[in-house]
Amino acid sequence: MVEIAVNNSFRPPLFFRNPHIQSVLASIKLRRPFVLFRARRLISQSSHCILDCGKGVRLEGKYTAREKGGNDLAVLIHGWEGSSDSVYLISAADYLFRKGFDVFRLNLRDHGNSHRLNRGLFHSCRIDETVGAVRAVQNRFPHRKLFLAGFSLGGNFALRIAVRAPAAGIRPAKVMAVSPLLDPQKTMQILENGPSFYHHYFMKKWRRSLQKKYRLFPEFTELKDLSRFPTLGSMTEFFAPRHTGFSTAEAYLRAYSICGNALENLQVPSRILISADDPIIPAADLPRLASGRNLTIEQTSYGGHTGFIRNFRFQSYAEECMARFFLS
Repeated sequence: MVEIAVNNSFRPPLFFRNPHIQSVLASIKLRRPFVLFRARRLISQSSHCILDCGKGVRLEGKYTAREKGGNDLAVLIHGWEGSSDSVYLISAADYLFRKGFDVFRLNLRDHGNSHRLNRGLFHSCRIDETVGAVRAVQNRFPHRKLFLAGFSLGGNFALRIAVRAPAAGIRPAKVMAVSPLLDPQKTMQILENGPSFYHHYFMKKWRRSLQKKYRLFPEFTELKDLSRFPTLGSMTEFFAPRHTGFSTAEAYLRAYSICGNALENLQVPSRILISADDPIIPAADLPRLASGRNLTIEQTSYGGHTGFIRNFRFQSYAEECMARFFLS
């Protein structure tokens, strides 16, 4: 069984201890001006990049380098329906940038404004192209050591990339996943049966993304009217057999789970940071991960889903953990 280190040192103010408040604060618009002000140097020095990921696939992202070359390089991956400009990703990038890292904020397919780059729709089993993207970043930008981190679905991607890294010629020194998606089937059930605002949030963002895709690729006529799908589950059941290569939604969701033996061949030192009160990713599923000397897990009592907000300045404990792990 995988070992879980329980850390009770992260104790946010009482007002911030509610898991739903923590989860919402990770991305809430109220946090954005605080983060953008702190990260103004990072943002002003960022450049837009398009990556050749192999097999005709292109992904994009934003690269920020410090004036002095030869630094460590951190590649960061956002969560589902987030982007390289998500407030939590900018905040983490800025924290690492201040610690001496160059940073690349990667957009997954059809996230941010990247819908035009590829005809096919995004789905969570498009792991090969994200491996190709990280390899392209590694080969394109000078660096000393390469690090990889992701949030939520991005954390799931980061760990799956780590498993495939040696065979793909990628050499990450360490990988960190914050509140990574563990069992997609379980999380789908939670989103459909839990607090309705989570379900509404993801439905709204997924529909908006697919509508943007339809405007660019009107041959996808099935994207024209999405109002006929009342739930995330019904949308997944429709799109999975048509756009993912899997015959059923269940098979598709199982395919990108990191439970079971998915991480058993992990050769890169990797760490998961997760909260016991995460309302979307049950920490109770952690024992289902394959154990190994290269995977460590830190579990806090508070933090919600990707929140870990410390104070009223919206600073994040997750960023501190990430930098400490990478620099150790």
